[in-house]
Amino acid sequence: MEVNMQKNDEVGFLRLNQVLQIIPVSKSAWWGGCKTGRFPAPVKLGPKTTAWKKEDIIKLSDTLGNDENEN
Repeated sequence: MEVNMQKNDEVGFLRLNQVLQIIPVSKSAWWGGCKTGRFPAPVKLGPKTTAWKKEDIIKLSDTLGNDENEN
């Protein structure tokens, strides 16, 4: 049951301000990283609504955290 709850926590979308609370970079650095492929690509939820898959941001956060620990 705990596994299902963990998977449910990873489902959904995050808006830019929510992403930047997890990955502490500037907006311009974030958009540049999305453009170069360093960060996940956004998903358009509507004509004026852009978000990122929560699971992609969690994976990125874990990856960046692991990279820091290796240095």
